[in-house]
Amino acid sequence: MIEVRPSAKAIGMPIAFALGLTSIISILIFLGPSQFDLFAKFIFDATNDFGLLAIPLFVLMGNLFGGSTVSKHLFEAGEAWLSKIRGGLAMSSVVASSIFAALTGSSAATAAAIGHVAVPEMEQRGVPARIATGAVAAGGTLGILIPPSVTLILYGIAAEESIGQLFAAGILPGIVVTIMFCIWIYFGTAIEEKRLARKAEKASVTAGDGGTATAAAAPGGAVYHAPEFTWAVRVRSLMKVLPFLILILAVLGVLYAGIATPSEAAGVGVVLVLLLVGVAYRGLGARQFVKVLLETTNQSTMILMIVAFSGVIATVLSFLRVPQELAGIVTDLDLNRWIIMFVINIVLLVMGCFLPPVSIIVMVTPILYPLIVGLGFDPIWFGIIMTINMEIGLITPPVGLNLYVLQGVVPHIPLTDILMGALPYIFVLSASIALFSIFPSIVTFIPGLLY
Repeated sequence: MIEVRPSAKAIGMPIAFALGLTSIISILIFLGPSQFDLFAKFIFDATNDFGLLAIPLFVLMGNLFGGSTVSKHLFEAGEAWLSKIRGGLAMSSVVASSIFAALTGSSAATAAAIGHVAVPEMEQRGVPARIATGAVAAGGTLGILIPPSVTLILYGIAAEESIGQLFAAGILPGIVVTIMFCIWIYFGTAIEEKRLARKAEKASVTAGDGGTATAAAAPGGAVYHAPEFTWAVRVRSLMKVLPFLILILAVLGVLYAGIATPSEAAGVGVVLVLLLVGVAYRGLGARQFVKVLLETTNQSTMILMIVAFSGVIATVLSFLRVPQELAGIVTDLDLNRWIIMFVINIVLLVMGCFLPPVSIIVMVTPILYPLIVGLGFDPIWFGIIMTINMEIGLITPPVGLNLYVLQGVVPHIPLTDILMGALPYIFVLSASIALFSIFPSIVTFIPGLLY
């Protein structure tokens, strides 16, 4: 859950503390100093929710997976099945990211773990740097869409909607977005290879004319020859990741079946991950386990502080009837509701360029929810649309967190190449928002089936 750590850029203050200061000022200005004793009550009310217990548990489960070798197994399985397709290695990193996202629920953790394994492997096999890094940076964004997702948990709590339905709603969109990423990779790889070939040809001509330029390397620095994978190797690669898939399906299954609450399902998931990673795979030593616990404590505390202070701001706004008045004003306007939805998406995109998803979800949902309901939109559907907007923010400067996480993993690749590689996926994600708006049943089908 690294995505909750950015600081307020102007003075270097962490987001949680900046929200805390803002919440204190908002009480003093709008409610008066005599009402300052309400600050503690508002914080208690914002965090007094049993559903929030799922957050540190899912964060712990994700960190346990992040510290294991599952990312390596996932990429190897993807390579075994997809390497013969144009851009197959980059596709395998996206598929691995989508599965790892389901295991961790964290975009930044997914980008870091898959990037650490996949990008060097793709470079050695001649995959263009922009294709390799773009696929991993964009694939990492799936961490907040594919369940279990902390972002969807927070939206469910803020909007008072079923977390189980939100998790179910994220399944098909997650699969569709993954497929859309792979389609772009197929065509994008050909475009990038032609660009590099023209660059190499131009450099060669310049050098031949007596210039000082040297010929550019082949795409990625080598020519990729896909190895031959027998069916036995492919099946073995799947068997290595099958236990992880069964585990996540079991956690989500008991949740969708109504057997357990999200917090209870997360608790069982943590125990099973400990047994699987620590005992069956022997991939977790005592020192690593302590490190995982410390990271989980740090990340969970920051998330809950953001929830608490954002809750104070939302409560003050509710006292002032800002959400209700805004909803009334907008619904009274003689505008098509899709025009209003378009404007909302633009606002979310701009916010996503500067703030982490957790902050935006907790702050904005109480304001937008009455408006969304008043316009006749399905709040479960809107939760997915809002989450995809947050995905775009994770790969959009100036605070595109996945870009910086990936650059930290592969520092030898310029940030400009990572950015150019991720840029097309901004349009792919925007196209997915349009697709789910035209065909909302893609989002609502599974929740309607299960609930």
